[in-house]
Amino acid sequence: MATIEKRISQDGAISFRVKVRLKGYPVQSETFLRLTDAKRWASSTESAIREGRYFEFGEARRHTLAELIKKYRSDVLPRLRSGGDRLVQLDWWEKRLGPYFLSDVRPAVIIEARKELFEKPTPRGKSMSEPTVNRYVSALSAVFTWGVKELQWMSDNPCFKIQSFKESPGVVRFLSDEERAALLDASKHRSHDLYAIVIIALSSGARRNEILSLKWSDVDFKLGLLTFIKTKNGTIRRVPITGAALSVLREVAAERKLKDRDGLVFPGRTQGTAQKPLAIENIFRAALKDAGISSFRFHDLRHSAASYLVMAGVDMRTVAEILGHSDLKMTHRYSHLSRAHISDAVSKMDSVIFGG
Repeated sequence: MATIEKRISQDGAISFRVKVRLKGYPVQSETFLRLTDAKRWASSTESAIREGRYFEFGEARRHTLAELIKKYRSDVLPRLRSGGDRLVQLDWWEKRLGPYFLSDVRPAVIIEARKELFEKPTPRGKSMSEPTVNRYVSALSAVFTWGVKELQWMSDNPCFKIQSFKESPGVVRFLSDEERAALLDASKHRSHDLYAIVIIALSSGARRNEILSLKWSDVDFKLGLLTFIKTKNGTIRRVPITGAALSVLREVAAERKLKDRDGLVFPGRTQGTAQKPLAIENIFRAALKDAGISSFRFHDLRHSAASYLVMAGVDMRTVAEILGHSDLKMTHRYSHLSRAHISDAVSKMDSVIFGG
């Protein structure tokens, strides 16, 4: 039941303190300046509690989006392998909608704020694309989903009611034979470490951070295996290496006069007692310029490796296993590069049906 207590402050101001007590539930209280508002709140709150609706909504009225993002940032982000971009995205949402109570962050509010992202320039000074804006909303959605499932601060995720912009299928950019030779030559002139990294990327299809996080204990020279511990999806992946990749790693080990198996294969500067991975962004960009290659990112080395595997006739499941794809849909973007397996299947069918 609800009780309303009339209060008079020292300056004569009148207010009404409402308390709703129901057996088995914590006491809920609010203060109002008008008695009619107090009665209305008491009636609606008591009904909501009895129907099991109040506490979900009540928590959403007690916490702001900034509180939820800060808690997600401290409790969840440190466990993510690729949280850098998400941190930037959530910082933007916190600045834009942080003061809002969660109950007030409705789809219309998010959509209105989303419009401002198109005015936010990218690091290259260009307007933000629709797929990039989708990534921002996706980051916010992850926070809301966590708030619903783990904290139970909300009853649903408002981002689920927002339609994403259409994503382009994407263009697979891979090195031609001439470009590959030019890049390897330019990398070798710039840095032997960069040369080794490019060869490993082309041979294994590994991501940049996976390669730069490699320790010598992850390299098995006898079996010709690389073990990638810090992968994007958190699953340890082992990839065979032979030929050029294995040779260049032996050369790097010889140059380092390898003694510490726990040390990074490609160490950078030391910060305190920790060894940071080698920073290669600038030198890789310089090597691309030397080689006369444009519209190419380090990640495209991974696309190149996948493309070479497919064009060599390797089946999609094997390519997916090498690349560490959890979904074959990601691998099928390369399927247009080789139709040999499809032609072979049709040929076999034709032979069965028609005896050709």
